[in-house]
Amino acid sequence: MKNSIGTSVILTLFGESHGPAVGAVLDGLAPGLAVDEAFIADRLSRRQPAGPADTARVEPDRFQLLSGVYRGRTTGTPLVIVIPNENVRSGDYRALEHVARPSHADFTAQMKYHGFQDPRGGGHFSGRVTAGIVAAGAVCEQALAAKGIRLATHILRCGGVEDAPFTDVASEIGKIEGRTYPMILDLGEQVEAAVLAAKQEQDSVGGVIQTGICGLPAGLGEPWFDSLEGVLSRAVFAIGGIKGIEFGTGFGLSGMRGSAANDPFRMQDGRVVTASNHSGGINGGITNGMPVIFNMAVKPTPSISRPQQTVDFAEGKDVELSLTGRHDPAIIRRICPVVTALVCVVLCDQLALRFGTDYLAQP
Repeated sequence: MKNSIGTSVILTLFGESHGPAVGAVLDGLAPGLAVDEAFIADRLSRRQPAGPADTARVEPDRFQLLSGVYRGRTTGTPLVIVIPNENVRSGDYRALEHVARPSHADFTAQMKYHGFQDPRGGGHFSGRVTAGIVAAGAVCEQALAAKGIRLATHILRCGGVEDAPFTDVASEIGKIEGRTYPMILDLGEQVEAAVLAAKQEQDSVGGVIQTGICGLPAGLGEPWFDSLEGVLSRAVFAIGGIKGIEFGTGFGLSGMRGSAANDPFRMQDGRVVTASNHSGGINGGITNGMPVIFNMAVKPTPSISRPQQTVDFAEGKDVELSLTGRHDPAIIRRICPVVTALVCVVLCDQLALRFGTDYLAQP
């Protein structure tokens, strides 16, 4: 029953969608890191619903730092963040306790926890739990920024709308952060229209998101089973809705010749760089100093109001399901800050493993 990730910097999640609270514990952070509560609140606001294309469940996310922070700095002891659930409607799920919503974790949770799980709103499997990831990731993001490491995640494709891919991560991050729909090009209204069209048809949409990281030193990661690709993939696949990942040109490399796919090395301002970045900043599982770029497939939200065929696993019979309640017709906008936050935690862990626990606190 594992709910933690990391080796040196460890993130543990707790809570359920309709329980008293959700939250996170960050253990292994160096003492002395700045903790800006306004910055945490800002990152949580990016995950919150922001209009008709999102769920009607709006939580204020009034978080509390219960331990691990003193006078605005980490103490080096476990940092505990609690985010109360203040807007629940558990009655929406009363009739679904034994009905498996298609493509949700209801049936697998039943098999894993033998009926003792909290089924309301998906319980511990709910996207609501990702609020803890975002809050914890905000602390890690500030620590990374102090080392010149910056990152962002944007919507690359959704509902037939396509954003520009990362080409200059450092300059493009500012464009993404300034928009409600995190995109390099100003295409948010078009994406929202596509999502609302699906909602009107009692359906949902998915898409592709892209994360870019700049400022990472070369030499981060391991050559085999803890390659940076593997560690990042393990992390993002923990987020409900992520169903695929590719680094750099990814699957596109399969249709190229080596002469086109290879990234030639050259010297620039006294450092080694590559002329292209088809490998996504990683060779042999280890960063080469170029931006780390990867794409992720986000599935359509499984909660749709169209009639669907499923089973009542308590009664052992087929039933038809028409969902009611408050659901996102697309999670792609709100999943972007979650991915960024979790990647921040992973990077802090990897840097601590490579350079020592106190690395991020050093000037």
